Amino acid sequence: MPRVKHAVATNRRKRKVLKKTRGYWGARSRLYRTAQEALNRAQAYAYRDRRNRKRDFRRLWIARINAAARLHGVSYSQFVCGLNKAGIQVNRKLLADMAVQDPQAFAAVAEQAKAQL
Repeated sequence: MPRVKHAVATNRRKRKVLKKTRGYWGARSRLYRTAQEALNRAQAYAYRDRRNRKRDFRRLWIARINAAARLHGVSYSQFVCGLNKAGIQVNRKLLADMAVQDPQAFAAVAEQAKAQL
């Protein structure tokens, strides 16, 4: 029975890792073990931050809505409470965009929310 060598598979695996780490700084793009560690960490951060991005955007939207709502004399929590009571179902992304792009429309929504309080 012939002896099995794994050189082709091993080199292919290493080449795949080194190709993904192109552009990394120093040994992280050249040495296999260092590159593999850097890649594993980068992929872990990417996985984590894909979830964190959703949280960050929600926080940004809430901050923008709060700032715009306070210009109309109502806090964020009161604004959202008023929207719920008025039966207005608009998501935070849309409200934040409205607050920045179309202040008149946001003012109309804010007045409706204030009327319900």
